[in-house]
Amino acid sequence: MGKIILASSSPRRANILKTLKLDYEIIPSSYAEPHDRTVFSYDFVESLAYNKALYVAREFKCKDYQVIGADTIVVVDNKILGKPHDYAQAQEMLKSLSGRTHFVVTSVAVFNTLDMSYKVKSTTTYVTFNALTDNQINFYIDNFKPYDKAGSYGIQELPEGYIKEVNGSLDNVIGLPSETLIELLG
Repeated sequence: MGKIILASSSPRRANILKTLKLDYEIIPSSYAEPHDRTVFSYDFVESLAYNKALYVAREFKCKDYQVIGADTIVVVDNKILGKPHDYAQAQEMLKSLSGRTHFVVTSVAVFNTLDMSYKVKSTTTYVTFNALTDNQINFYIDNFKPYDKAGSYGIQELPEGYIKEVNGSLDNVIGLPSETLIELLG
């Protein structure tokens, strides 16, 4: 296995690689994500992961590297909840998740830069929130500032009592499903 490059500046993804005891380097991708897409499709999220990895992999063509690109989206009612732009949008997103089940998809792309071959795979996890009060929502936004997180939340930092159930990979909800990553790096 060649040297591993994470094409992301996400500290959550880096922590998952550390947990897996992988030796890696971080080189954030310069790929500019389109932010106008609101309807979910696997093709869309897989293309984001692919392009993030490709933008970094091109720099190391013909060398022995594996470049990881990933994109995580939160979906409710088949609509993508991106990162909130402000407090009001964070409130709106969390209210839309309150007392309901939604799903989180992370697509992972791994490029082998020796021959520019790649693999892409998506993982889906279902998350059910308890019914949240306005006070709980405001407390979370005030204390955790979720403006860099899809769906306005980071599951690893939610206070006790916010989540009712997680069906699937918790690492996927955090931003990088470890089982899928190990399979693609294999």
